[in-house]
Amino acid sequence: MAELIILKLGGSVITDKSGECRVDKERISSLAKEIASRKNIIPIIIHGAGSCGHPEAKEHHLDKGLDTTNKAGIFITHHAVRRLNDAVVNALRASGVESVGIHPLDACTAKNGRLISFECGPIKLLLKHGIVPVMHGDVVMDEEKGVCIVSGDQLVSYLAVNLHAERIGLATDVPGVLKDGNVIPAINKKTISNLEINESGNTDVTGGMRGKINELLMLAEMGIESNIFHVSRTDDFLDGRDHGGTIVTKKTTL
Repeated sequence: MAELIILKLGGSVITDKSGECRVDKERISSLAKEIASRKNIIPIIIHGAGSCGHPEAKEHHLDKGLDTTNKAGIFITHHAVRRLNDAVVNALRASGVESVGIHPLDACTAKNGRLISFECGPIKLLLKHGIVPVMHGDVVMDEEKGVCIVSGDQLVSYLAVNLHAERIGLATDVPGVLKDGNVIPAINKKTISNLEINESGNTDVTGGMRGKINELLMLAEMGIESNIFHVSRTDDFLDGRDHGGTIVTKKTTL
């Protein structure tokens, strides 16, 4: 029976984060073909914004909330991330995967930067009919701040719980969580306190690796494991093999 999985493609692996919305179409096409070749999975695809959204959000300080000067930033930022989302959807469709973009600005509400609602009904129906939903980090209306940026990682944790995903994988530009240059095979809430997590030097208004791990640790506390691995090992994750990365878990014996 096919597995329901969540695969999150980091913004840094599908764009050049040092540029202005430089979409890596070759990488996206390769990933789309990997996904298309697996018939034993039901994928939910989530991707980061990378250079298509983070610079715009930073320029209009949307991570600080809404004021009288930055309302135009909602359209500008959302337009940028939709451009990247279209590229991912188009690549999947070109590879034979029926898919459609779902935009958090249209479907979500946040409060103080945290998702409090996401209309999951359409996603469930898309999955039922064999259509892959493709979501992304986005600008979202916020009950307290007016507006906020919701990362793809926050979408992962919210949807993993509400859609009961069986496996969760995050494809990144690093091979996992590192210590002294070596991959840590597994982390939990206790062991992470002993690690120093370096942030990306590129523009990121959603917390980078630290934000990612915080989201996954919250999932782990609910008994839901997740996997962080290098994008080149995506095929291993899709097939359920060892991906050489890091498992985020609640288990105390690692």
